[in-house]
Amino acid sequence: MWLYANRILRGHELAKSAQQETPRGNLSDLYPRWLGTRELLLRHRDPYSAEVTQEIQSGYYGRPLDSTRPNDPKDQQAFAYPVYVVFLLAPTIWLPFAMVQKVFVWLLVGLTVASIPIWLRTLEWQVSLPSTLTWIVLALGSFPAIQGFKLQQLTLLVAFFLAAALLLVSRRSFVWAGVLLALASIKPQLVFLVVLWLILWVLGDGRGRQRLLWSYALSMIVLAAGGEFVLPGWIGEFRAATSAYYNYTGGGRSVLDVELTPILGKPLAAILIAAILILIWKSRNVAVESSDFRWLLALVLAATLVVIPMFAPYNQLLLLPACMLIVRDLGALWNWHWLSRALVVITGICVFWPWLAAICLTTALLFFPASSVQKAWPLPLFTSLYIPELLVAVLLVQSRVLRANRP
Repeated sequence: MWLYANRILRGHELAKSAQQETPRGNLSDLYPRWLGTRELLLRHRDPYSAEVTQEIQSGYYGRPLDSTRPNDPKDQQAFAYPVYVVFLLAPTIWLPFAMVQKVFVWLLVGLTVASIPIWLRTLEWQVSLPSTLTWIVLALGSFPAIQGFKLQQLTLLVAFFLAAALLLVSRRSFVWAGVLLALASIKPQLVFLVVLWLILWVLGDGRGRQRLLWSYALSMIVLAAGGEFVLPGWIGEFRAATSAYYNYTGGGRSVLDVELTPILGKPLAAILIAAILILIWKSRNVAVESSDFRWLLALVLAATLVVIPMFAPYNQLLLLPACMLIVRDLGALWNWHWLSRALVVITGICVFWPWLAAICLTTALLFFPASSVQKAWPLPLFTSLYIPELLVAVLLVQSRVLRANRP
């Protein structure tokens, strides 16, 4: 997969860029946030402003975008995050970005590695050291992780915050869990369903779990107030930046929108969210130590990737808990019904297809010119859109299987 990303996908992008004369700068998703943080904290400039956006484009693309050039990218790379992301990036603003970029890549690698044993502990799945290392190798060698590393995507940081927060919830360390959940909200679309689930779960036992809610609420108040201190009126600017982001990146499409068009995709997403909320409400009394809680955790994360208005592969690292639970209970799923076996097979093919396709393409480099092989660059990504919804489907079947096998 790394060879595919470096030799085939990157080669295709470079060739396309040269042919269409599209600009290429550092192409780091960290850069807009870093430069916005530096300009706000050192020079007291509004990171959401058009002037700062142009400076961001000069670094990200190599020059400001030109609307008169038809091949220029549509993504403006504006500062489209909650302003309190600057508190996480503040220690880096005195360093050159080239150094920040290198350190951040290795930080993301380390956090991704650390998230594997964290998820295993959260799911109460005790595996051997070789099995843990296998999960780590598969995670680091997956296209979502590689894309996240190459882009220096903050999603990987959010994924770690969520993993650590949910482990702390499972250990009843509610105060620190609330703090980490608030920090994860630098990507609100990735945490909204998790937070909603945990709020409803807290209502199931307010006296025993209320510290989680108060910790999260207080942490969010502190972050929002801190953001208001460094940039008064930031909430309105963030909303405008988010709206603009969805417009210039294609209207904010979910995987369902892409597969079925927004006419069908958006109603289906609403139905799925409603169904998940009903399940959550019915399960609000489950104990944190129960298998039902761990199943809900995996389901909520997987459903999030189905309904959020974006379908970037790097978000799919949040599917790790779903994959782990399914692998753990694979025997029960396989033996339950021929339909569950068929669903497992289809899901397995879709999950492993990127690696199989990458093997075929990198092998082809030994026999064919790179320019010819690069034309098949989309091959490993064919199943990417279907993985989140297939995992949701398997998890729903898994719940039936687990209930059927209970004494």
